[in-house]
Order: sequence, then C-alpha cells, then structure tokens
Amino acid sequence: MRVLIADDHDLLRDTLALFLQAAGICVQTVPDLAVALDRIAANGPWDLVLPDLAMPGMNGLEGLRRALQAAADCPVALISGTARPETAEQAMAMGAAGVLEKTLSAADLTRAVRLMAEVGRWAAAGTATPAPGQRPLTPREMQVLEQFCLGRSNREIAGALDISEPTVKLHARTLCRKLGAANRTQAAMIARETGLF
Repeated sequence: MRVLIADDHDLLRDTLALFLQAAGICVQTVPDLAVALDRIAANGPWDLVLPDLAMPGMNGLEGLRRALQAAADCPVALISGTARPETAEQAMAMGAAGVLEKTLSAADLTRAVRLMAEVGRWAAAGTATPAPGQRPLTPREMQVLEQFCLGRSNREIAGALDISEPTVKLHARTLCRKLGAANRTQAAMIARETGLF
C-alpha cells in the first residue's frame, strides 16, 4: 500500500508517516499542495493521497478539487485539525474518501487509512454522510468486525460491546453487504487481508 501525505508541519507529517510505516504502509511525504500534485503525476498510482486542508496552496476545498482531479481513481482524503462539520460534509460530497482529524489515535488513523485505500471511503461518527453507493464502516461496525476477526460468537460480541445479540446480527449483515462478503468468516478474512486487523 502506498500513501502520499502532504502537510506543511514537519513534526506532524513525520509523525503520521512513522505511525503508518510502523503498520507496514509505504509512505512518502511532501510539504505543500504544489509538490503533492507533482508527486501524484510523477510517482502514481497511489493507494491514498492525504493533503492537509489548511496547508499552503489548498485554498480550502479548491485544493481538494485539484487533488481529486490529479489523482483520478485514487482516493483522496483530507487531514484537518479544525474542519467544521459542514466543511467535512462538503468535502465528502465532492468525492473525498474521508476527513481525518488530527486528534485520532494512531490505531484509528491506521485503520481509517487502510479502509480508505481498500474500500475508498471512511466517515467518522458525526461527520459526513456517505454518498450513495459508497461503503463506509462506522466505528461500531469496525468494533464488531474486530470481534469477528477474534473468532468470537454473537453472544461473546454482545457481551464485550454491551449490545444485544440481534444488534450483533444486524451489524453482521450490514458488514457483509458493505465488504462484499458472503458471511462473517469471509468478512473477517477480508479485514485481515486488507490489514484492517
């Protein structure tokens, strides 16, 4: 998996790269949008492009539009420390794969990056509504999927997550549909193959 991170803050850029590299993801970093657009053209295709919403050259969502256009079929997601909900909604409506808040934990960041690269969409709870035809996994669905990967029964999952067994079954059906899996075992295999867990 190849990810391009564009951020003007050296510390943040390097820290994000270290987190993702520790998870086995190949990362390149650049300091602004202009260099990112050049790198997209010269070194593509990428599995995911992550520009910072507030870095030089972005001009708000205009920079996202340019990145989406340059990246063609590659998912592009924004990194932001200050994006308002309406900005996140607009970004998702434009075709962004997601909006990653800089407050995410390393584990959540890695999961979100893998999901966007493999599935093409990720939405944090309370942020953008996915566009029709997209397949984001909610945080709760990610928790259930992780339990599937651990081989736990519906009863065990219900107890671990403090939800009812029928709710677990509902999540299982939704997960299978979103991941294109025939059953929960196949959903767990997909999650492992894509490195989600």
